[in-house]
Amino acid sequence: MIRYKKLGYVELNVSDLEKSHKFYEDVVGLEFVGKRSDGAVMFRCDDEDSRSVILHQKRPAGFKSVGWQLEDVSQFELLHRRLREANVPYEELGPTQCNLRQARRVTRTMDPHSRAALEFFTADGPRPSKPFATTHTKIQRLGHVVWSVPQEAESIAFFRDVLNFRESDSIGEIMTFMRPFPSPFHHGIGVGKGPKGVIHHLNFMVSEIDDIGKAQNRMKKHDVPIVFGPGRHPASTSVFFYFLDPDGMTLEYSFGMEEFTEVDPRTPRTLPMAAESIDTWGSVRDPRMGQLGDIEETKIGTPA
Repeated sequence: MIRYKKLGYVELNVSDLEKSHKFYEDVVGLEFVGKRSDGAVMFRCDDEDSRSVILHQKRPAGFKSVGWQLEDVSQFELLHRRLREANVPYEELGPTQCNLRQARRVTRTMDPHSRAALEFFTADGPRPSKPFATTHTKIQRLGHVVWSVPQEAESIAFFRDVLNFRESDSIGEIMTFMRPFPSPFHHGIGVGKGPKGVIHHLNFMVSEIDDIGKAQNRMKKHDVPIVFGPGRHPASTSVFFYFLDPDGMTLEYSFGMEEFTEVDPRTPRTLPMAAESIDTWGSVRDPRMGQLGDIEETKIGTPA
């Protein structure tokens, strides 16, 4: 079984890099790390990683790739075998591309149903010399990424049967939450049903519930659209708050999350398709939530 350490990074395309840089640093509270040789800018949100979010100047705005950190280098052999058995193409990135990602080794492939780029890496170098520079929000870690695709069931099966992600819960037939084994957190990815491939939202987990309340006031002060919450998700037990970035992509802060044991975890549940299955506090979603942010089509063998 392929074993993972965690969700390592997410790369996004943005229409105005300077504007988004300021937003993700000043409003979201990420720490700017630096500008890469390819022009992308890097941010981090925890003490362990030297990059968590990478922004690229490219239209249309949306999802570019996600990086999953493997438990150790031996997992590459298992990963490659599973991909070959499923007839899914993959490539190992060269030193230049690995250095851009600040990773020791990277395998790049895609979900054949959403066409989303998936990168699997190991980071064997030293940890950052300085702790994450917390500002107005005590962000703990990059939490999860959720996307919506027409072939939802097929995408879920790919993550489960090929990549060894474990289902935690589903809401009707519109959303399934999965965790990269053996990560304890309720989900590292969510796959939803939609008419086209879009990033539904990107999540940052915070360490204090006060960060949720402070965020609501900060977003209002900066005229940032709030599209859902505050509320509580009954599936993961997380307190949530959703808002839009400058391109209209949805971001989330969340506090708290159910954690699973590696051995004998509870059985996945299917919650009914009802408002109470999404939020027990009764918040009303803005229709703009999760609507913008195209998934960039991946072509293996072309420049990443």
